[in-house]
Amino acid sequence: MNAVHARPSPLPLELRDVSFAAGGVAILSRISLTLGAGTRTVILGPNGAGKSVLLRLCHGLLRPSAGTIAWQGAAGRRRPDAMVFQRPVMLRRSVRGNVEYGLKLAGIGAAERRAIALQRLEAVGLARLASRPARRLSGGEQQRVALARAWALDPALLFLDEPTASLDPAATRLVEAIVQAMHEAGTKIVMTTHDLGQARRLADEIVFLHRCRVVEHAPAARFFAAPTSPEAAAFMRGELPV
Repeated sequence: MNAVHARPSPLPLELRDVSFAAGGVAILSRISLTLGAGTRTVILGPNGAGKSVLLRLCHGLLRPSAGTIAWQGAAGRRRPDAMVFQRPVMLRRSVRGNVEYGLKLAGIGAAERRAIALQRLEAVGLARLASRPARRLSGGEQQRVALARAWALDPALLFLDEPTASLDPAATRLVEAIVQAMHEAGTKIVMTTHDLGQARRLADEIVFLHRCRVVEHAPAARFFAAPTSPEAAAFMRGELPV
């Protein structure tokens, strides 16, 4: 077992009365949420509901205007989470160099960095491109590099912000397969998507945001069968919730 695996789980991640405002405009209001191990959480809601902001708050890229966000387990020295964006940032390095970068920052030695990077690139189907400049890859391939880079750190929790929004169906299927493999390996998945089909395929539970608040938090099967909030029901019908 390599060094990045040997740690206790920091989950659950607890949000308590979290609010966020920018320029005097409320974006999230009094969000209380527990993100526990095991389940795949998909965040749904109309544009402007605050889905991406919620992920950035959880990941620490933004600070809440009010409330607290805290890991309840032992997080250790290294951040226990990672995040992959809709448009991943590729460093001016090779594919393998991009995957090794986070490992270097985590203090992993060169030989182990190389071994882990190649293992994760093999897992996402890109080992043959390890020496290619990452910025010359297709959008779908870059997203798989971003997933390999996150996976190399073996995060307890992975945030995915619309990871397939700009990809074609074939690339989307590959990304979904990687996300499922990471879930099966023990990583907690929290993702946003506008694709209800994708949410049905990947979610164990749904968090539905509307007008800055969580209006429904339910097991996915129950949510899709019979959402209890009128806003979620309207969203499922393809209507614009008011």
